[in-house]
Amino acid sequence: MRITYSQIEVRFREAVETEFTHQVAKLDRLLKRYQADSLQLHASLEEAPRKAGFDFTLHLALPTGKLHATGHGTDVLGAAKAAFAEIQMQAKKHQEKLRKDYVWKRKRGRGVPKLGEAPAN
Repeated sequence: MRITYSQIEVRFREAVETEFTHQVAKLDRLLKRYQADSLQLHASLEEAPRKAGFDFTLHLALPTGKLHATGHGTDVLGAAKAAFAEIQMQAKKHQEKLRKDYVWKRKRGRGVPKLGEAPAN
């Protein structure tokens, strides 16, 4: 996975990189079906000018599509965790869509009597 950063100030760089390595390991496990060369992750951090907090933005480019996530938090780590949680959720949903899980969902049985109920004839 190719990783790029932009607009991350030096004072926040160390905290972001430690959280980043932990979260990227989770993403690698989730996206292990893709070749490592074909994945690209871009992260940027912005301090919200009027709100007390930070906006952490992630862009994940997959061979089958692109995913975008934004996390807002009062501190840098909170914003990063929120963005990674959103991108992981989107990646899971994207893979379900590619596998066409919506076609293979099991339907609930209708009219099946519960335990202790007599069947209606």
